[in-house]
Amino acid sequence: MNSFERPITPGFLLRFTLPGMLMMLFNSFYTMVDGGFVSNYVGTDALSAINIVFPLINFVLAVGIMLATGGSAVTARQMGEKEPELARQSFSLLTVFTAGLGIVIAVLSIVFADPIVWALGSTDVLYEYCRDYLVFMSLFTPCCMLQILFQFFFTTAGRPNLGLAATLLGGVANMVLDYVLIVPLHMGIRGAAIATGIGQTIPTVIGLVYFFSRRNDLLYYVRPVLRGWVLGRACLNGSSEMVSNLAVAVTTFLFNIMMLSYLGEDGVAAITIVFYAQFFFTAIFFGYTSGVAPLISFHFGAQNHDRLKKLVRLSLLFVAVCSLLAYGLSVVLSQTVVGIFAQRGTAVFSIASDGMELFAIGFLFMGFNIFASGLFTALSNGIVSAVLSFLRTFVFLVAAIELLPKLWGVSGVWLAIPAAELLALVVSLACILRYRKRYQYL
Repeated sequence: MNSFERPITPGFLLRFTLPGMLMMLFNSFYTMVDGGFVSNYVGTDALSAINIVFPLINFVLAVGIMLATGGSAVTARQMGEKEPELARQSFSLLTVFTAGLGIVIAVLSIVFADPIVWALGSTDVLYEYCRDYLVFMSLFTPCCMLQILFQFFFTTAGRPNLGLAATLLGGVANMVLDYVLIVPLHMGIRGAAIATGIGQTIPTVIGLVYFFSRRNDLLYYVRPVLRGWVLGRACLNGSSEMVSNLAVAVTTFLFNIMMLSYLGEDGVAAITIVFYAQFFFTAIFFGYTSGVAPLISFHFGAQNHDRLKKLVRLSLLFVAVCSLLAYGLSVVLSQTVVGIFAQRGTAVFSIASDGMELFAIGFLFMGFNIFASGLFTALSNGIVSAVLSFLRTFVFLVAAIELLPKLWGVSGVWLAIPAAELLALVVSLACILRYRKRYQYL
């Protein structure tokens, strides 16, 4: 009996999704370590530069996540429909397409590095840091996108533990290289970019070796067949995740501009720290959703409605409990987290600590919205998923960023995400209830 056919119990669900959650948590952790080394050994201006460049990095992540989530939904459904060879051909095509697209993006990013940096809002103080980080991160763009693809397809292939092991190995290498390249070798922000890139390359190589070796009977590489509808469905199904990440890129840019206008480079450094904390506290939701999505897609494709209902109900309960824990921990540990990046008594520490208390309210709602979007992606309803993501991460958030600071100044900047998440929660719940009969998940 393969993993997809096992009875749906809380224990099985936690065991199946735990590798994905740990993988996301570890990704968040070593991203924070990256920021910690940069902030403490290069300076908070360098940390601000990373956030200035982050919208472009987020664009790369957006494309990679779109192909990974949408593609895994397509192949998992094909597997559930008893079309294993078609699923393998689709997976092989998606890998080739992702690698090729990554090379194109890398070349364009390096060639147009200067205009991109200025367009993202760099100041004269931050310019050199921004350009160095962008160029050296761009060198690893294909590996960045492929490692995201493999994170999802390890789960689809029934090997989530291998995905976790690959991510852990890449993360440890990243952290070790952060120290070596930044501290004794004095490579500064370039060292941070190279360490991150090598950390992404390791799971990419592991994924290529594994899927070429045909060690499992579910997914492995075959000769890819160019089918436009496979790429189209993958892009459509994963469009919500792409929209979400593209919107994050836009809103990060707006947050940076807003903080520069209110508090200068210290404000950008402070909001960068809070965003790092957000990555860590919400990683559990992204990890769980990515882990459970193949199960939802499989049982939807196989028309196992009873199992689908149990999956969704247990997932909603899990998200509710974790939302309360995320909020509580973010409040209790806020100064500890901020202290990793900024020394106590500094302006950056004070700004980030005050902001975290307001920002943390959003953790009560984020999990439900992340799961709702992932649910409709797994059900191959990319349109609803995209609408939910677009409203949550762009429409509501941009409106909040523009309106709330006019009412409450800097406090309004911190409250923008909680306000947007609350509005998105209302829409997410409405969609879950509206489509419950069509998909029979409740």
